[in-house]
Amino acid sequence: MIATVLLALVPIALLIGLGSALRRSGFLAESFWPQAERLGYYVLLPALFVHGLATARLDGVPVAGLALVLVAPTLAVAGVLVALRPVLGGSGAAFTSVFQGGVRFNNYVGVSAAAGLFGTQGVALAAVANAAIVPTVNVLCVLVFARFGAGGRLAPRGIARQLALNPLVVACVIGIGLQAAGLGLPPGLDTLLRTLGQASLPLGLLCVGAALDLSAARRWLRPVLVASGAKFVLMPLATLLACRALGLQGAAATTALLFQALPTASSSYILARQLGGDAPLMAGITAAQTVLAGAAIPIVLLGLAV
Repeated sequence: MIATVLLALVPIALLIGLGSALRRSGFLAESFWPQAERLGYYVLLPALFVHGLATARLDGVPVAGLALVLVAPTLAVAGVLVALRPVLGGSGAAFTSVFQGGVRFNNYVGVSAAAGLFGTQGVALAAVANAAIVPTVNVLCVLVFARFGAGGRLAPRGIARQLALNPLVVACVIGIGLQAAGLGLPPGLDTLLRTLGQASLPLGLLCVGAALDLSAARRWLRPVLVASGAKFVLMPLATLLACRALGLQGAAATTALLFQALPTASSSYILARQLGGDAPLMAGITAAQTVLAGAAIPIVLLGLAV
């Protein structure tokens, strides 16, 4: 189990390091990185979400139970973070990064680890996990950006507009709609969206590495600790309690706990850059959680046996 998790995390850490090296070496023009972030936000990530949600195979999976033990803890931890906002200090933009670090998750690690642990059953369980918490997390993050982002607080109409026009939220709605209607994706479009979605991970992680400013690491200590505490302690604990309360066991419970202990995703940085968050801090949280996850995830999964 530990080896499976570490193997999924290693390429993520290496891609972040490569992005940092490319930026600092000047191999790519400075103008490349903002355009790469824009491409990821408006094209690659939406393709990833539409494809993943529309093509998820849900046969033989406890969909309702698994979705509930994922969504309920996510909402609970999000509520705790918002409630703590007055005592956390820092800017609103910095809080959006802490919030994303506490609730977002890395799909790539989750699917890879679930498949490694449970084979085809793991892939199906991971698909349900994505279908449940990808839309939930994206809506929550857009709401938090609308309230605390650098653009200032939005009126209810402005928040509704943000949700309606956000490419990631729209992609989730389209993917879930196609799944619910049983339409799936036609062969040509399936391949196109899958290919674009696969490109979102390496490009996003290169952008995370490019944004890393290690000279600011000391200032990041508190927000990194808060975000990582929410991600690796509060979220798994709430999920474990939900599994026990609802009687979810076996591979489904392990997958739920795995997904709720994943490090935050590279898409967090892309959102921070596009929606008025603290992007350098978000890059720092992403890099730190990628390293911490190597120890945190095995410890969290051992909690099922206690």
